Amino acid sequence: MNTALLVIDVQESFRHRPYFDASALPAYMAEQNALIDGCLAQGIPVVRILHSDGPGTPDNPFSHASGHVRPLAELSVFDPAASFVKRRHSALVGTGLDVWLTENGIRRLIVSGIRTEQCCETTTRHASDLGWEVDYVLDATLTFDMTQPDGSPLTAAEIKARTATVLQGRFCTLTSVDEALARAGASA
Repeated sequence: MNTALLVIDVQESFRHRPYFDASALPAYMAEQNALIDGCLAQGIPVVRILHSDGPGTPDNPFSHASGHVRPLAELSVFDPAASFVKRRHSALVGTGLDVWLTENGIRRLIVSGIRTEQCCETTTRHASDLGWEVDYVLDATLTFDMTQPDGSPLTAAEIKARTATVLQGRFCTLTSVDEALARAGASA
């Protein structure tokens, strides 16, 4: 199999951030879990990546001391082919993920997870620049509303549209869950 699914930062830490929008979680989790389950059914390795940074104190939800650097409760239970903890936006910086992918003959990545425009987008750009083919499953990513520098709101939907615009055809192929699974099956 030359494809791997990256499940990036789908972790309880986000539930403890002030911007977390619980209303967006069910639709995202349905897509994320369908992607994981579809990959497992096809024998595609699923890689878990968690994020940890900042002060190592219990009040920092991205610190291991908080107990929140663990998969979201709603995530499908799976035995990852590999697991990595990152401290930067790209899952390819300082984790050994690139070595694991190369050693396992992985040439195509399916990217999913939290946040659309941060760790998922950064990992996609980095992977593309390093020569991996990337399928970006926009519906299997999650982000949250933000405030622009001028104080005006930027909705999660607008952020996702922007990410899709800047990635498509430059750094990845945008796919649905079904398209990503079909493409992975065709390249096997």
